[in-house]
Amino acid sequence: MTLSRRCFTSSFATLAALAACAPNGASAESSPARIALPELEADPAVVRAITRTEAEWSALLDKPVHNVLREKGTERAFTGRYWNNHEKGGYRCAGCGLRLFASEDKFESGTGWPSYTRPARADRVRVNRDMSFGMLREEVVCARCEGHLGHVFDDGPAPTGKRYCINSASLVFEAEKSPG
Repeated sequence: MTLSRRCFTSSFATLAALAACAPNGASAESSPARIALPELEADPAVVRAITRTEAEWSALLDKPVHNVLREKGTERAFTGRYWNNHEKGGYRCAGCGLRLFASEDKFESGTGWPSYTRPARADRVRVNRDMSFGMLREEVVCARCEGHLGHVFDDGPAPTGKRYCINSASLVFEAEKSPG
């Protein structure tokens, strides 16, 4: 099997990059083949950090995803693919595949970005002080690859009172499998 330049066999390759890759140069849409990554499919008990050079991240991630995850960019409100997603499932980091958020914790914040009351597990994200743009905010990053996800605010609904305001570009949605 040959893979295009943007495809990697590493167990930490992103789900987003793999979705665009298919065997023998075929497009992902035309090929039913799926590269299984058991390490990404199961949630590990311990989150192990991964690091890559800037050149590796640039080669691995599409420009909009790279801008958000590695350059701390943001997408415009109401333009991301998940702000209005109501399917059941989970949201993984587009940089490393770690499961970050669950659909049952997603809510309509009216902000134009996907918003969650909490991460899937407390150890999946880290919060850093962000003083950019003359504001004091709490930046949310992936605990595995340290990719920028968005920010967390104290104006969310019960049960946590938190609003994890996350860029769609930093996420890959995994729909819940229906029985049968």
